[in-house]
Amino acid sequence: MSDSSIHKSIYLKATPAEVWAYLTEPEKLAIWFHKPDETLVEGSYAMYGAESGDKLMWGDVQVAEPFTRLEYTFTITPMGDAISTVKWVLEEVTGGTRLSLTHEGLPQGQEAFGLLLALDKGWDDHMGRMRADLHAE
Repeated sequence: MSDSSIHKSIYLKATPAEVWAYLTEPEKLAIWFHKPDETLVEGSYAMYGAESGDKLMWGDVQVAEPFTRLEYTFTITPMGDAISTVKWVLEEVTGGTRLSLTHEGLPQGQEAFGLLLALDKGWDDHMGRMRADLHAE
């Protein structure tokens, strides 16, 4: 079986610095994803539900290169002990930024396929909310 990974890319009418804020700053992350206690920089993090306050995901920020690249390990309760990696790449393009996501190292197998589908749909929803908020400004 091939590696279970998710790849997505969107174009945003925003500078890489503006997009970076949406990837790292708690108040911006809360708009489209989940809210951490602190700005994402290299080191450990946890993110919480905006309404519930429940801890939803956690891991370690491994790379934080402002305006270009962010990588962190990603764990959620449904994954058990499995640890995956989320990689964001920001590329300046005429008129804005191309934001690419790679979520790799996901659990594999028939029993894990439902989780893969849920994460795939989740990233679509999250990235759509980011785009809507950035383009509303």
